[in-house]
Amino acid sequence: MRRRFRNVCRIGPVNVAFYIDRGKHRHLAACTAPRCDFSAEYDSRAAAELAARTHRCSA
Repeated sequence: MRRRFRNVCRIGPVNVAFYIDRGKHRHLAACTAPRCDFSAEYDSRAAAELAARTHRCSA
C-alpha cells in the first residue's frame, strides 16, 4: 500500500509526518541521516515530535 504523507516538518535530521491508515491517523518520525535506521509510528503528533527532538543518530 502506498502511503500519502501530509503535514511534513523537519526537526533536525528527522522528518515528522502523518498519514491515514484504515481510517485512523498515524504519525511517523523517520531519520534522514545516512546509515541511521530510526523510524517509528505513533498515535499522536506530540509523541512523534518528542521522539524527533530526543533522537540521537547512531550513524
